[in-house]
Amino acid sequence: MARRYDPERRDRIIEAAIRIVADRGIAGLSHRTVAAEADVPLGSTTYHFASLDELLVAALRRCNENFVRTVRESARLADPGADLADELTRLLGEWFAGERGAIELEYELYLAALRRPALRPVAAEWADEAGELIARRTDPATARALVALLDGISLQVLLAGGDFDAAYTREMLARIVEGGGPR
Repeated sequence: MARRYDPERRDRIIEAAIRIVADRGIAGLSHRTVAAEADVPLGSTTYHFASLDELLVAALRRCNENFVRTVRESARLADPGADLADELTRLLGEWFAGERGAIELEYELYLAALRRPALRPVAAEWADEAGELIARRTDPATARALVALLDGISLQVLLAGGDFDAAYTREMLARIVEGGGPR
């Protein structure tokens, strides 16, 4: 039997892994479940990803792209005349206005790095890239603090099951940007 050339197979496997983690959690992920979800032979999953950690790295990297792409494509963030706290609040609000399940999936993969060391460098990638983009408007230490606050607010909203509070977020971001306490 001739091998069929399938250039999208690796991407389908990653997308299948993302769907499985979203539906069943990381505990439901196996090469077998991914192969079935992606409708590929089991050997294809192990060919492209020798371990589940490799597959989770690829899935996390794919998920990381979402928020960072939004930050990267923000014309107002690049505009030195635009209010940085306002724009970061708008971007986070836009992210939370999307599908909550997708955000929960991203954070499930992100937090999996606590127990899976192979994921740690990838988990740090989004914060590093977001920090670099924000540092174009401020210094690197302030950018890092802003990313930490965005991350913390996101976790609080997800874990508490509450709504995104734009006014609170904007106020806290402004405090960091302006380097001070209450205004």
